Amino acid sequence: MPSRVRENLFIGNISDAAEILQNGSAEITHVLSVLSSPSISFFTEWRSSLTIPAKEIKKVYAGDLENDLGDGSKRALSPDKLLYSLEYAGKDLKLVRMAVPIRDMESEDLLDYLDACLDFIDQSRKEGSVLVHCFAGVSRSAAIITAYLMRTEQLSQEDALESLKESCEFVCPNDGFLDQLKMFEEMGFKVDHASPIYKRFRLKVLVMINVLVSLLIRIMQAILLGDSYNRGEKIDSSKFGADPGVLTGVSSEISPSSNRENKRTTAYRCKKCRRVVALQENVVDHIPGEGETSFAWNKRRSGNPFNKSDEPECSSIFVEPLRWMSAVEEGALEGKLLCAHCEARLGYFNWSGIQCSCGSWITPAFQLHKSRVDISFV
Repeated sequence: MPSRVRENLFIGNISDAAEILQNGSAEITHVLSVLSSPSISFFTEWRSSLTIPAKEIKKVYAGDLENDLGDGSKRALSPDKLLYSLEYAGKDLKLVRMAVPIRDMESEDLLDYLDACLDFIDQSRKEGSVLVHCFAGVSRSAAIITAYLMRTEQLSQEDALESLKESCEFVCPNDGFLDQLKMFEEMGFKVDHASPIYKRFRLKVLVMINVLVSLLIRIMQAILLGDSYNRGEKIDSSKFGADPGVLTGVSSEISPSSNRENKRTTAYRCKKCRRVVALQENVVDHIPGEGETSFAWNKRRSGNPFNKSDEPECSSIFVEPLRWMSAVEEGALEGKLLCAHCEARLGYFNWSGIQCSCGSWITPAFQLHKSRVDISFV
């Protein structure tokens, strides 16, 4: 049975919603479904015995709405991203149902859906009573109602959640949602697109998306490379960086005539045999710690965030693939990087990526341990 949170406001799970949509309700007139799929067919996929009629009213996409700045620019969500669908549903099509596509994941964007959800709850309570539900009635629906209590009663995130637990003790929004609700509180119980808090949130989301896309691309590349490797084929190394250690310790391809203008550059040498294995121009820079924070909303470092000494130093350098890396050229997906001269172990490579000691995720990764190389100038 749904739990009453406030007058005309209930929280429940998919079973509660299915019962109301199938058989009607003397009290509930509106349903807010917060599920991974907005389609009414989600209910029949969940339980094949259900037959729930529905008549679509409209679908609203992020690009259909202007943001709070009033400058004609669009919401931060992709314009083709479904914000919500609205329909008459249930027995005799008397219920009004809004469906919002949100997954129960810490990395999921909750903030950009809040305005639509909270406005729907407000309107529904004026016209009747509303059930807010997700699949289990624990995380997504709890996050939405917590935000609603925060806005309507000016409660902190903690106080609003505690108040909700008085009605439904098992609610527990995931940590990513809790972090976003705290941002909602700091922005004054509204989603302010001009706020630095919101802009940092969007940047975090974009970084995470870019990391995931990059990872997927590299995984596909790794699969293709693996096919070549299994067929006994070598990778086309023409796109690899030149070997800086050819001939006399510095590649013949790296000379004054190659526009270096006789400038000295940092070189990394095998600590055992002194062979040059990389130059500074081969190094792939990364932002310390960005990868870890992109994947984990709830992980924060202690200490002063403005004190750079708090940041862990990278124990490795990452370089582009170079022609001396025989294991890479042969098509292996991952493995040790051995010095081309003395076969001392210098590091590791993985086309799918490696996490640096600072927390950043590098994809693809060709890693040289600082403890295995010396720094000099050539």
